[in-house]
Amino acid sequence: MVLPAGFALPPLPYLLALLLAGGAVVAALWRRDPSVPDRLVLALVPWMLAGAWLHVLHVVGAAPDWIDPLLGTPAAYLTTAILAGAVWLAVDARDVATERAFAAAGTGVAALVLAVGIQWGVAEGTFSPAWPAVAAVLGVVVGIAVWRGLRRAYPGVGDAGAAGALAVTAHSLDGISTAIGIDVLGATERTPLSRTIIEFGATLPTADLLGSAWLFVLVKLALGAGITALLAESVREVPRQGRLLLVFVAAVGLGPAAHNLLLFSIMG
Repeated sequence: MVLPAGFALPPLPYLLALLLAGGAVVAALWRRDPSVPDRLVLALVPWMLAGAWLHVLHVVGAAPDWIDPLLGTPAAYLTTAILAGAVWLAVDARDVATERAFAAAGTGVAALVLAVGIQWGVAEGTFSPAWPAVAAVLGVVVGIAVWRGLRRAYPGVGDAGAAGALAVTAHSLDGISTAIGIDVLGATERTPLSRTIIEFGATLPTADLLGSAWLFVLVKLALGAGITALLAESVREVPRQGRLLLVFVAAVGLGPAAHNLLLFSIMG
């Protein structure tokens, strides 16, 4: 089994609503055929955060009952993608500062969800953001350093642009937040493959010095950098498809990372 614990489809009425809404948004985007510049890649970041943090509300039981079935795994990410797609269509139709308006809307949604999560943690007396803040800073710093090193070693990787930088940094955040969660905060890993890597790291002689999750951090950094390097040529030859692939790679890292950071912050 490679799916994370808790992976389950929502009840049938909610699933049908997701499929119909998702199909309608995808069809509308296909017809509009929008471009995918670097600015749009960056504008997607708050939407990725919003999806991850919505799932945290589901995990801790802070979401209203009427929307909670849409916030499980993977429904939370589908729900957010549909909302983001609908907003993109709305702002793109006006053709006025499209990426800026799209990013602003995503930031508003993410900020609202974050506020609800923090309020829950404060009310429960479990709000403790110190270590997650350390993980966030380390994750970004290490990610940027790896991206710069990758560009220096392989200049062509720079063609991946903002999408490449985001992909590398996202996986750095995921790896480092997971490591701090497991080795410092006593969290557990829900994804079987990741848990296997961490358990293997715990058997190595370095575990007493570096903890059990250091190997997972290295794997995440290598995956982020390696996949970005491989996709850089795609960005050069077919920019839209290449950037979309890198956006997906980034989301796979940033979603779990953002989930970790908020969950660890409000669960104490």
